[in-house]
Amino acid sequence: MDKHRCGWCVGDPLYEAYHDQEWGVPVKDDDTLFEFLILETFQAGLSWITVLRKRENFREAFDHFDYKKIAGYNQDKIDELLQNPGIIRNKLKVNATVSNAKAFMNIQKELGSFSKYIWGFVNGTPIKNTWENYKQAPATTEISDVISKDLKKRGFKFVGSTVIYAHMQATGMVNDHEIHCFRYDEV
Repeated sequence: MDKHRCGWCVGDPLYEAYHDQEWGVPVKDDDTLFEFLILETFQAGLSWITVLRKRENFREAFDHFDYKKIAGYNQDKIDELLQNPGIIRNKLKVNATVSNAKAFMNIQKELGSFSKYIWGFVNGTPIKNTWENYKQAPATTEISDVISKDLKKRGFKFVGSTVIYAHMQATGMVNDHEIHCFRYDEV
């Protein structure tokens, strides 16, 4: 029996697996939150499937998203990344990844964890929307606007409201599964 999925992922096995196993599942650990934040920043201006197809390459190239290592990347490492055909070779985004790792750790120092910081914007509880069709979901919300503004104030780059809302969806801060999707009540 076929499961009813959100319309955005149907037809591509990689998209469907991501949808079925990860998208919208509440993430509270800093390592995974950082990975999704970096992937979302690279996705800016591109399709998510492009990033998903390169995800393993990103993991290898960026030391499995170890923000402590990334914060210490020097120009030689950045130049190496910019020559890597397996990732999205955008100089501004690669440099932003290094500065975002540093800003990420600053939040950890200040508040104990990035999870505590980011989930604080939704009082630790996912927002559950009731979309019949994924196209009804907004690209930004007042909350993503506030988070984006605060992250930028803290030195983050490529964290516009659209990127942040996508991060909120991916990490389960908001449940934007269609109401008839089999994952809607599971996450």
